[in-house]
Amino acid sequence: MLRDVFDEDPELYDRARPAYPPPLVEALITAAGLTPESRVLEVGPGTGQLTVPLARLGCRITAVELGPTVAAVTRRNLRPFPNARVEVSAFEAWPLPEEPFDLVVCATAFHWIDPAVRVPKAAAALAPGGTLALVTTEHVAGGSWDQDFCDLVQGCYERWDPTTPTGLRMPDESALTPDTGELDRSDHLDAVEVRRFAQEITYSAPEYRDLLCTFSNHRALDPTALSGLLDCVTDLIDNRNGGSVTKRTLHELITARRAA
Repeated sequence: MLRDVFDEDPELYDRARPAYPPPLVEALITAAGLTPESRVLEVGPGTGQLTVPLARLGCRITAVELGPTVAAVTRRNLRPFPNARVEVSAFEAWPLPEEPFDLVVCATAFHWIDPAVRVPKAAAALAPGGTLALVTTEHVAGGSWDQDFCDLVQGCYERWDPTTPTGLRMPDESALTPDTGELDRSDHLDAVEVRRFAQEITYSAPEYRDLLCTFSNHRALDPTALSGLLDCVTDLIDNRNGGSVTKRTLHELITARRAA
């Protein structure tokens, strides 16, 4: 499955993937009412981009990670936090413990979980009044991606990735609509809320190349196509964009309460 590719190079993932914006983390802590005594279940933690900031609070965290080599890096990153542990399993197959959680959180990974399982099982893991929190990530227009540069990058993708739609453009964040349908339809969840956090990060050409290599659709390309795409994009950054690119992303923090 495509979600398995993240286990191929976890050190690269750990180095290249950015942390989530601190205001998002603070909003999550507040929304869930987290304290050092809180029990937290994180599904698909990656190498700890969200886990580590939550662990600093002292919460009792169980992180369920599909990939064993990713999990090894996550354990290393969580070594300073004795209340955080990592279990290797697909969430769909992971047995829920008897003691429920105060927070179940999944950051930029919920779409990888079986739709028939993810919301019912996450809700079942929560104590009454507990919080389910999902973080989504969208690449949006902004930063240094003006239309001319966007068109040039699009040309790289159309040349090297046959699945690229013709004329694809970065969406404007104001045009994006939150998708809360699964949570709204659940009989076990209520009080659905959405908060938005944008961030812009500047990358050198090598740093952006590394970031692209952490995306599943890029890793799924054959080696010749991937190399050609990476060379094309990084050449544009170096020779048409002054050696760096500023990327804008929009994160949505979507929360819901476990009904009493």
